[in-house]
Amino acid sequence: MKLNRSTDMALRIAMLTAASPARKTVDELATQLALPRSHVAKVVQRLQRLGVLVTIRGRAGGVAFAEHAGELTVGHVVRAFEGDAEVVNCEQPACPLVAGCRLRGELRRAQAAFLAVLDGVRLGELAEGAAGPLLLTLGASPERP
Repeated sequence: MKLNRSTDMALRIAMLTAASPARKTVDELATQLALPRSHVAKVVQRLQRLGVLVTIRGRAGGVAFAEHAGELTVGHVVRAFEGDAEVVNCEQPACPLVAGCRLRGELRRAQAAFLAVLDGVRLGELAEGAAGPLLLTLGASPERP
């Protein structure tokens, strides 16, 4: 299963904010992740509605990983961004094999297994260990000798 660009961005933003003790602006997130600012702003809004991020307006504002977001799963975010659609749409255009086809059922099983694995991964775990410090170096200027 291939994740759409917004889902990929959402997971990257969640990881970066989980690793960061400080708030980040949308511009900082876009720069650090090398993503378009307008897309980052839209994804941040969706993540805020999901409870993954908190946003604070104003001069000292920014985006931060929500207090209990570490308990949410990657599967939760993927479902929110990808929806419930099947991997293959057998209805449009109508497939002549649909009556006796086993592929659709197997693809549903594979999709369910994919999401089940992601349900076992908490967002907070994505920034643990060596990943956290590495995430914080994204977009940093290389040190000059």
